[in-house]
Amino acid sequence: MPAVTPILDHVFNHERDHPDRIFLTQPYDGGKTIDYTWGQVVDQARRMAAHLKAGGFGDGAHIAMLSKNCAHFFIAELAIWMAGGTTVAIFPTEGPDTIRYVLEHSDAKLLFVGKLDNWPQQAPGVPAGMPCIALPLAPSTGFEAWDDIVARTAPLQGRVARRPDELAMIIYTSGSTGTPKGVMHSFERVSEVGENIVASEQYTPQDRLISYLPLAHVFERAFIEVAAFVGSPHVFFADTLDSFVQDVRRARPTLFISVPRLWVKFQHGVLHKMPQKKLDLLLKIPILNNIVRRKILDGLGLDQVRLAGSGSAPIPHEVIAWYRRLGLNLMEGYGMTEDFAYSHVSRVDAHAPGHVGIPYPGVEVKISENGEVLINSPGKMVGYYKQPELTAESFTEDGFFRTGDLGERDHTGLLKLTGRAKELFKTAKGKYVAPAPIENLLGENPLIETVMVSGVGQPAAYALVVLAEEVRPTTSDPAVRARIERELGALLADVNRQLPDYEQLKMIVIAREPLSIENGLLTPTMKVKRAKVEAAVDAQLAKWYAAKGPVVWA
Repeated sequence: MPAVTPILDHVFNHERDHPDRIFLTQPYDGGKTIDYTWGQVVDQARRMAAHLKAGGFGDGAHIAMLSKNCAHFFIAELAIWMAGGTTVAIFPTEGPDTIRYVLEHSDAKLLFVGKLDNWPQQAPGVPAGMPCIALPLAPSTGFEAWDDIVARTAPLQGRVARRPDELAMIIYTSGSTGTPKGVMHSFERVSEVGENIVASEQYTPQDRLISYLPLAHVFERAFIEVAAFVGSPHVFFADTLDSFVQDVRRARPTLFISVPRLWVKFQHGVLHKMPQKKLDLLLKIPILNNIVRRKILDGLGLDQVRLAGSGSAPIPHEVIAWYRRLGLNLMEGYGMTEDFAYSHVSRVDAHAPGHVGIPYPGVEVKISENGEVLINSPGKMVGYYKQPELTAESFTEDGFFRTGDLGERDHTGLLKLTGRAKELFKTAKGKYVAPAPIENLLGENPLIETVMVSGVGQPAAYALVVLAEEVRPTTSDPAVRARIERELGALLADVNRQLPDYEQLKMIVIAREPLSIENGLLTPTMKVKRAKVEAAVDAQLAKWYAAKGPVVWA
C-alpha cells in the first residue's frame, strides 16, 4: 500500500496548488454568506497558530473548542495542529457540568468559544481563569476576538510536520450511558482514514458537502471535516434550524450524511404534505414518476446527491427503501468513535435489509464466541485518555477492539447488528431481550418519531414512543386519539407476531413530551439516553402495567 500523506501536507498542498479555490461557505445574519478560499483558510490558521505558540499553547497543549458547526471550527482545528497542539471538541448543546468535566478531564489549557445558542447558561462551566478566544459568530463573551488576533499576527511560515504518533484529537463520547470517555486519535490514524474515505467514496473538488451534524461527533468529523481536508470538496454550513432547508438548497450537496432520526423527520415532513397513498399512486404513473421524485428531492435540497449516508444508530430498512424509491441512493454505515467512524458501509451491490454493510478497505472483522463484533480498523484509537485499564480491557490480545455490539455476518461479509450487549435486559421471564431490533420494527411506522424498548424485571417488555412532530398537536381531538390507538394497537400485534414470546411487548406507551437534547434525554446525536429515560419513568411503570389495552397515554 502507498505511504499515507500526513493530513497537514494535504492542507498545505491545497494552499499551494489552488489558493483561490473556495473551500468553505458560511451563512450568517439571515441569509448572507461569506466564502473562504484555501489561501484565506490556511493564512488565518497560520496566524492563529503563531499566536498560540507565542502564548505558550503550542507543543503538546490540549486546546478545546465549544462551537456549533462553522467555518472557523475547521480553521481553528488547523491552527491548533499547526501550533503543535491537540484538539478537544465539546458538543455545543452540553450543559455547564459536562463542559467543566471535559475541560478539566482533558487538561485543556485554552478554549475557543464559537457559534452557540445557549452561552449564558453554558458559561459557568468554564473554569475561572481559563484563557478563551471568541471565534467569529460567537455570542457576546468579553473574550479576545479571533479577527483581532489574526489581524495583528504574522503567519507561521513553512510546512509544519507532526509525528504520526502525536495526538491529533481527543473525542469525548456523547454519553448515552455513563460519563463521557476521551478517545485519543493520532495523526497517523486520522490521516489514513481521511485518505481511505476520500478514495472509497470518491470525493472530488467538484463535490459539495453541508456540515450540520455536530463536529464534536466522530461521524461528522471524519466524513465531512477530515475528508474535506484531504479531498478538497466545497463545504457549506447550516445557519439556524429555521434556515436549514434554505441552507441545504444553497449547497445542493452531492454527498449528504445524516442520522436516522433526521432521515425519519425528513420523510415525515414529506408525508405530512403528501400522504403515502397519494405518493404511491403518483409513483405508479410512468409520466409522473420522475416529476414527483424530482420535486420531492428538490424540495429537500437533495436533488443533486450522488451518495447519501446514514450512521450513528440503526435505521429502519423501510425508511431506506422509501428514499430509494425516490431515487436517493441512501446507504447505511457503521462505525464508532473508537475506530474513527471507519468500519462498515453498504454499497449498491452489497446491502441487505437489516445489515450495515461490508468492511471498508483495511478493516478486519471477527465475531467472538459470545456474539460480540470485534473490529481491527486503520482508524483504531490510541486509547482512552487517562484510562489505561479501560483501554486494556477494550482490546483482545490480538489487537481487535471490543465494540460491545452483538452481530452476525453472512457468507458475503455483510454485517448484521443484533443488539448491544450493555442494552440487553431481562424481564421477569428470565430471558434477555435485545431492544434494538424491536425498536427498528416499531420505528418504521410514520406515527412514531422516537422509540425506546425497556422493561427490566417487569412481567413483559414495553415500548415508550414519541409521536411524530406533525401528529403531536392533533392529539387533543378524541377522534385522532382513537385513530392513533387503533393504528398503534395493530402495530403492536403485528410486531409481537414476529417476536418470540419472551420478547413480546405488553404495551406501547405514548410519551407526554418529546425526548430531546434540551431535556437531557437524547445525546447530541439524537440517541436515546436509556438510563435517564428509564429513571424518569420509573414511578409511572406500575400504573402503566395496570392499565387495560395495548396503548397507554403517559
